[in-house]
Amino acid sequence: MNAQLAAALAAEEAAIYAYGALGVKLTGTGDRTEARAAEAVHRDRRDVLVARLAELRATPAPAPAGYRLPFAITGRESALKLAIQVEDGVAQAWRAVLPVTEGDDRATALSALIDSAVRATRWRRLGAVTPATIPWPGRP
Repeated sequence: MNAQLAAALAAEEAAIYAYGALGVKLTGTGDRTEARAAEAVHRDRRDVLVARLAELRATPAPAPAGYRLPFAITGRESALKLAIQVEDGVAQAWRAVLPVTEGDDRATALSALIDSAVRATRWRRLGAVTPATIPWPGRP
C-alpha cells in the first residue's frame, strides 16, 4: 500500500507543477479559475498523502525541483491538452491505490479517482475534445 500511496503522491506533486506551467497559457477567466481550483485540490491531496504516509512511517521520495513537460505549452490548446493528460495520470495513480486499501484510505482513493476523471472531462469539454469521457477512467 505504501508504494501505491507514494505513487499517488508523486502524481499529485506533478499535477501541481503542471498546473503552474499551463495556467499562464489559459486565456479565459473561466479556464484560469478552473486551473486554480484544480491546483488547490491537488495541493490539498498532496498534504493529506504526506500526513498519511507519515502515519504509516513511510518515507516517499522527495518531489523533484522541476519536471519535464511532455510537450511545449504554447497556448490554450496545448494547455488544455496538458490538463487532460495530468488528470488522466492522477486518476491512474489513484486507481492503483484502490485494490490495496480499505476503509478510509480506499474512500479517499475512490474520491480522488472520480474527481480527477470528472475534471479531465471538464477540460475535454472546454477544449472541444471528443469523446469528452473515457470508458474506464484511470486505466492506462
